[in-house]
Amino acid sequence: MALNDPGKPWQNGADESFNGKFRDECLSLEWFRSREEARVVIETWRRHYNHVRPHSSLQDLTPIEFKTRYDSTNPGAVLK
Repeated sequence: MALNDPGKPWQNGADESFNGKFRDECLSLEWFRSREEARVVIETWRRHYNHVRPHSSLQDLTPIEFKTRYDSTNPGAVLK
């Protein structure tokens, strides 16, 4: 895994895209009163992001649907 140089977010567009969505769709909408509340809200958002929300970069499949299809057509392969 390569790390981005400080101040150079363009070095990994996928990370920055995710970070922006996470900030806009989850963090900016909440005012957390405790760490436990933050954990619950973030986990709920994560499950929705991976199991419900279609991603245009995955042919409008959810990440779970994409992985399931990939695994069924590529037995033994590892997605990185």
